[in-house]
Amino acid sequence: MAKWTAGAIVLLVLMLALAGTVSAHVSVSPNETKQGAYEVFTVRVPTEQQSETTRIELLFPEGVAISRVLPQPGWSYAFSTDAEGGKSSIVWTAEGAGLKDGEFGEFKLQGKVADDAQQLVWKAVQTYANGSVVEWAGGAEAETPASITAVLPGTGEADHHGAAAVSQPHASAESGGGSGITSSSSGLLQSPAFYVSVAALSAGVLALFLTLRIYDRKQTAL
Repeated sequence: MAKWTAGAIVLLVLMLALAGTVSAHVSVSPNETKQGAYEVFTVRVPTEQQSETTRIELLFPEGVAISRVLPQPGWSYAFSTDAEGGKSSIVWTAEGAGLKDGEFGEFKLQGKVADDAQQLVWKAVQTYANGSVVEWAGGAEAETPASITAVLPGTGEADHHGAAAVSQPHASAESGGGSGITSSSSGLLQSPAFYVSVAALSAGVLALFLTLRIYDRKQTAL
């Protein structure tokens, strides 16, 4: 029975590690906002390879008008615009080594949510120093899902509750540098893949303990 117990502990540790890996996606917080709100969005970028993250491109979804960016030390940024002159995406580029394996970075944007928005689907492209590219643009069940912000009905008036979080003036699209990283724990938890991994983990643990119980009964019967 001791061998089975040791094996169960090892399996449980491996499953927990797997769940942590699945949840480590490029994500945008907050998980939800309101129609008409002026919001600060935090883009969390973890490095999941044995190579540095050197470039992140974020495509702005329909339903939000991004107006400002918080400069990030060690990174430059540049906006792209659409045919009407509105900001359509942003690219952050590392000026040094980038984000190493086991590190993550957070990048902040400010914008206004449209009065008729239903949800914001954030698609991102992560580029590593070794040349590999990961597109975070899939559905909820994909290995590389896009991050989603749910939009709740607003009051019909603009909500400025998030605007104060970005107080620095808008910098040039050719420049970087500024204040440091602000920690946030909500980014990883918003990914649908996280909840899928937790469900799989729970099912696996339950199956493991049922197997051990059946084995124990058989040993007792002998």
